[in-house]
Amino acid sequence: MAMTSNMPRVDLGRPATYDDLLAAPDHVVAELVDDELWTSPRPAPRHANAYAAVGALLMPPFHFGRGGPGGWHILDEPELHFGRQALVPDLAGWRKERMPRLPDTAYFTVVPDWVCEILSPSTALLDRSIKLRLYAEAGVAHAWLVDPTLQTLEVLRLNTDSHWTLIDTFVGNAVARIEPFDALGFELGLLWEQVDEG
Repeated sequence: MAMTSNMPRVDLGRPATYDDLLAAPDHVVAELVDDELWTSPRPAPRHANAYAAVGALLMPPFHFGRGGPGGWHILDEPELHFGRQALVPDLAGWRKERMPRLPDTAYFTVVPDWVCEILSPSTALLDRSIKLRLYAEAGVAHAWLVDPTLQTLEVLRLNTDSHWTLIDTFVGNAVARIEPFDALGFELGLLWEQVDEG
């Protein structure tokens, strides 16, 4: 399996299948995107911190209903099947009224209400372009793009013609109410904890 330059797309010389995804090494995140196999390395410390912080902020009040309204299933790296696509967002959430129970399968066919991608140099182009398009085509209502390097959180909402509208961009250490979880304010500085690079 050869990698294309600077992109995590694997050149198989043929359309990729779900068997190719299953055969990918355990140390990568594998996805089927437009009949191509894409693999990404596990997150670097800054990316992993932002990923963990988003989950830690949302899980108690929205997943468990502790200190907040509840009503959501919020999961790390769920495998989403949209037709032939198999996508893995960093986090995704489903309103329990739409998906009362988790499936017994290892993947989800119910379209999430929200996805979150933590951008890194190796995944940003895929996350911003192809995956956002596929999320829109599937009908995901809300998306967050978190950039730990620039310390930004972009909030996108699907509009009536199935395109994304940028609702807001939060920067730095703001305390903000961010849809669809705007019942509570979040301290964004927790996403940008400095990581010792030495």
